Amino acid sequence: MIPNVLAERYASSALQAIWSAEGRIVLEREFWIAVMKAQRDLGLDIPEEAIVAYEQVKNQVDTASIMQRERITRHDVKARIEEFNELAGHEHVHKGMTSRDLTENVEQLQVFRSLQIIRDKSVATLVRFSKRAAQWADLVITARTHNVAAQPTTFGKRLAMFGEEMLSAHAAVQDLVDRYPVRGLKGAVGTQMDPLSLFEGDASKVAELEKRVVAHLGMPALWTNVGQVYPRSLDFRVVAALTDLASGPSSFAKTLRLMAGHETASEGFAPGQTGSSAMPHKMNSRSCERVNGFHVILKGHLAMAGGLAGDQWNEGDVSCSVVRRVMLPDAFFATDGLFETLLTILDQMDAYPAVIAKENAHYLPFLMTTTIMMEAVKAGVGRETAHKAIKEHAVATVNDLRTGKVTTNNLIERLVGDDRIPLSADQLTTLVQAGERNAGAAQAQIQAFVGTIAELAERHPQAAQYTPGSIL
Repeated sequence: MIPNVLAERYASSALQAIWSAEGRIVLEREFWIAVMKAQRDLGLDIPEEAIVAYEQVKNQVDTASIMQRERITRHDVKARIEEFNELAGHEHVHKGMTSRDLTENVEQLQVFRSLQIIRDKSVATLVRFSKRAAQWADLVITARTHNVAAQPTTFGKRLAMFGEEMLSAHAAVQDLVDRYPVRGLKGAVGTQMDPLSLFEGDASKVAELEKRVVAHLGMPALWTNVGQVYPRSLDFRVVAALTDLASGPSSFAKTLRLMAGHETASEGFAPGQTGSSAMPHKMNSRSCERVNGFHVILKGHLAMAGGLAGDQWNEGDVSCSVVRRVMLPDAFFATDGLFETLLTILDQMDAYPAVIAKENAHYLPFLMTTTIMMEAVKAGVGRETAHKAIKEHAVATVNDLRTGKVTTNNLIERLVGDDRIPLSADQLTTLVQAGERNAGAAQAQIQAFVGTIAELAERHPQAAQYTPGSIL
């Protein structure tokens, strides 16, 4: 069998188990057994020894044998029915069911359990963002807009910024887990005609059968009016939630790559790690690059999900099957790999205050120009007049630094000599020095984020303590 690179190289064993061929077949067999038990309890003639026989062989999965049957039947569910019946020596599975009663519910179970795993890893990731934000809450750095030096911020604030974006997406995932609806046993076109026939028109027994099956699946909600398939807009919602959840982390990873290029921070570099086969000095941000790559993959799968949403013919068809067989597992494999990688980055990353201080010293007078402008306005100068004066001197300073006419930033000295800025040298120097410690409301903003994550961790204590496996 051709390997799935996303699964085998990046995803955790827990996700692989849910989506593997063997794992899916076992889930299907457990579903069949749950249906048989409910049918027996509601009066169908299914011997206890038959159910026991099915349970004894449910884990005996021979994918090659099933595939051989499918080549003959050209129907995957029929092949799996035949295989299970032969192993058990009985023919009691799939009574009153259509293929989609099996496949839709089991696929939704795979999605639901995968969502729970990703939800938990997102909690662990948010806890790491919170710890790092608190660790570097006071580390003033040069904030950038348009990738150009703008104002002072702190490294902790930058991390809280990306963390809070992810927190918002986490809430959407949690909401999806809390309200995720399963199709249930609805028959060929959604009217439950076959189970009603099986129970001689007793609607109460059919409703109880479905209730017990939903309880087996463990999902919080149930579709009532569906056809052959559940709406593929639900799949779109799932993949959109995963893509959204990965967006803050992807922006963080890209920013850390930029910071690594300036040597102000890094994702860490493990003993024995090689950055480049040709250049021994290099310590590339390859894990951050991987996070960004996973996000691209997710956006590709989101396009696939969007192609299926709103494309249902009547009560349903199976043209979506080939797309979903790729889209659903791979979207979860990519998300799982992203968080395994991201958790490792957050555990191993570092910041370099000496390099940061050097960068700050170079840019600090520029970073404080908006503060200087506000002080000039308070001293009676028109806002536009102050803006024009500061801009003239700032641009001239930049040009001189770039051409080597000056080697240190002398913007303050230039402003002191301009009558349009009615601030003394001491006043201007004090403002700049304050910028070495002042990052506006960053501290309070970080504290708010840290407090929110602490509450989240209390609600999910086990998830908060999750430790990633080793990554390639």
